[in-house]
Amino acid sequence: GQTPVFPRIFGHEAGGIVESVGEGVTDLAPGDHVLPVFTGECKECADCKSAESNMCDLLRINTDRGVMIGDGKSRFSINGKPIYHFVGTSTFSEYTVMHVGCVAKINPAAPLDKVCVLSCGISTGLGATINVAKPPKGSTVAIFGLGAVGLAAAEGARIAGASRIIGTDLNANRFEEARKFGCTEFVNPKDHDKPVQQ
Repeated sequence: GQTPVFPRIFGHEAGGIVESVGEGVTDLAPGDHVLPVFTGECKECADCKSAESNMCDLLRINTDRGVMIGDGKSRFSINGKPIYHFVGTSTFSEYTVMHVGCVAKINPAAPLDKVCVLSCGISTGLGATINVAKPPKGSTVAIFGLGAVGLAAAEGARIAGASRIIGTDLNANRFEEARKFGCTEFVNPKDHDKPVQQ
């Protein structure tokens, strides 16, 4: 961020179980299984009501904000001094406190240690391909970086019906795994003397 505050608890991807809810929260109850979502939704603003955006006016990504929106205070402290929040989630902790709009309820049968990647990596890559890029059936798609987000983007391209899905990464060890997600060919920029887009 531009003006980050410290100390703070980082982390934005996780799975968890609701321990308690604040006043006025009716969508969640203790015991619910949830995923944190750092691109929260108030469900009331124009962006939340639009099919073309999820950049909520209230809960949009803000790496600088280190406090709760409601009262401008942190919910974490040590020895009486505040420890600040991170993108409304702060998941690198045993417990965290989030705005209800930054929590998505999930099926309790889903294993939290596996579905946690849905709270960012998978939803980001798949959503970027299917909802933003919207590749036409039979198209060629290039994906730069084959980590969790890139693999999910490849899966999105496969679901959309792309005929060529070119995975690009500096780590050749990722190529075999990327085949499972739909990549049909690979480019390692280290293997070429000219820019990879050429």
